Amino acid sequence: MAKTTMKRPSEGEGAEEIRQAGSESGGNKGTISRREMLQALAAAGGAALIGSSTEAFADGKFSGWPDRRGMLTDLTECVGCRTCEKACNQANKLPEPSVPFDEKSVFEQKRRPTASAYTVVNRYSELKSPVSPMYRKVQCNHCNEPSCASACPVNAYKKTPEGSVLYNADVCFGCRYCMVACPFYVPAYDYDSALQPKIVKCTLCYGRIIKGGIPACAEACPSGAVTFGKRSDLIKLARNKIQKNSKRYLEHIYGEYEVGGTSWLYISGVPFEQMDFPAALPEKPLVEQTKGFLSAVPLVLTMWPALLTMCYAATRNKEGKE
Repeated sequence: MAKTTMKRPSEGEGAEEIRQAGSESGGNKGTISRREMLQALAAAGGAALIGSSTEAFADGKFSGWPDRRGMLTDLTECVGCRTCEKACNQANKLPEPSVPFDEKSVFEQKRRPTASAYTVVNRYSELKSPVSPMYRKVQCNHCNEPSCASACPVNAYKKTPEGSVLYNADVCFGCRYCMVACPFYVPAYDYDSALQPKIVKCTLCYGRIIKGGIPACAEACPSGAVTFGKRSDLIKLARNKIQKNSKRYLEHIYGEYEVGGTSWLYISGVPFEQMDFPAALPEKPLVEQTKGFLSAVPLVLTMWPALLTMCYAATRNKEGKE
């Protein structure tokens, strides 16, 4: 049974609903005047200015929500059973995989989370480690200051006080900036959802946490490799493990400081880059280093629809005259 460093988390508010209000305008079909063209450009520019003025960027290390939850994965304890994958699929009502969960052939290639698998386990055999082979569980790391949320122009992402980074599909329009911004390459696009753009990823089992439960993967892990609890307690637990067995572990808690810190933490017996963890990540949140780029995102997103509309209308008008 998986270990936990907490008794019962306090219930928090549910994910906020993000709504957008639109407006409709009338006019002659297939025609557009010079005045209308200038009005469209002005409206697009104004929307860009409004969007950029409401953006907030973090400075310094994240210090809010001291009771936020997290997970600690001890990579030296993982046995590659893929029980966490199965529990995640069942908890999130995901489809059965093409390769059964007890099939080891999946380890022949490195995998990433997808629309049908919020977490995957990869094997690393050619490592100089006290434990061999080693396995790495991959999923959203739930950053303290998520770059996916900062990059999203419609605020489809939210960091909750409980620790989870949640995604609101109702407002997403499929730009996929979050996929580019994520330093861990986690958000996956659901290409089967053709009529409604949708990004999918681990939610840290938010629905279970606010009801007093623990994430499905931690509950199901038979080796105790995954531990759920308060992030501050997990860091203490990780340090205690490292101090008691310095030959087994590196003196590094991955996620304690990387990109401002993450809710998902790791300890290992080999350098993390040897298990495909992004190396040399800064301690400051990535959003601090991309303010210039991100502030320009609303301009791009608001100008293009107006320009495309004008081109379409102009073409229709020309065809009508011919």
